[in-house]
Amino acid sequence: MDLDLALVRAFAVTAEHLHFGRAAEQLGTSQQALSKRVARLETLLSVRLFEREGGVRLTEEGERFLPAAREALSAGDRAIAVLRGAGPSLRLDVWGHLFAPMRTVAQAAEGLDGVRLEPGPGRDWPSVAQALLRGDTDVGFGRVHPLPGGSAGLTQRLVRLEPVDVLLSASHPLASAAELRPSDLRTGILLCPAELPRLDFLRRFADAFAIHHRQDGPNLGLDHLAAHLRADPDCFTLFPADAPLPDHTGLRSIPLVAPTPLYAWSLAWRASHRHPHLDTLLRGFTATGRSRRWLDYHPDRDWLPDTDTPDITIAR
Repeated sequence: MDLDLALVRAFAVTAEHLHFGRAAEQLGTSQQALSKRVARLETLLSVRLFEREGGVRLTEEGERFLPAAREALSAGDRAIAVLRGAGPSLRLDVWGHLFAPMRTVAQAAEGLDGVRLEPGPGRDWPSVAQALLRGDTDVGFGRVHPLPGGSAGLTQRLVRLEPVDVLLSASHPLASAAELRPSDLRTGILLCPAELPRLDFLRRFADAFAIHHRQDGPNLGLDHLAAHLRADPDCFTLFPADAPLPDHTGLRSIPLVAPTPLYAWSLAWRASHRHPHLDTLLRGFTATGRSRRWLDYHPDRDWLPDTDTPDITIAR
């Protein structure tokens, strides 16, 4: 059987919206024409892909077909790009935006000849993991941590361990220190730039060093976080040592030692789908990481959440 990708696309977009009207609008066609395409595909496959009574929803067969349909559409798009001489682009979703993940991506991508990156924002690791499994993106970059339902079907590689400083107001009682231990922060308030359940690294840091006073809230951006720190001398947060702040006025960034916390950046992708440029991207991160010592780790000097340490041996 030869699949018509126009029919497959009609199914995939309808599955995304679970609404024929909105799907037809996205595809620039009429709802009647879209319904006919989906019905034609169901006839060709001899299965029902949607239940249509009481609202549109996928059947069991539709659920099974959807990942393969998305992969087929991606393959078709790549084939057209190759014919046009553009070469396949690699979709890269990043998360952890307050920690500026694109700094690392930009450094690793400098020597990637022939690779066209299409970076996009991801809300957090769970949402990027779902996008990878659906085939909506090719690679994710950020801090990978255990998911409630597991991460079956996904592969990851640790590519950078980044030291973090403590960031606090210039009027904070500890602001004059040249360096601090994590244990020095126990009496302060850890300011979390999003809801704490979404911030696995900060939550594990606070648990490990008995920091019981924590304040979280919505992620309103780096400027809002900095303003909050300036206004409250009891608060502090963690921030990558070399990440630039848009306005450092009234703030101190102090190195943490004994131990130094490390933030683990990883690449992740779907195990069943290796993009043609994935190996080139991995080699680029490996070469840049080696020259910049991105994977230096000493257990007697550094701290990582216990969920990150198993990757160290693999990556090195």
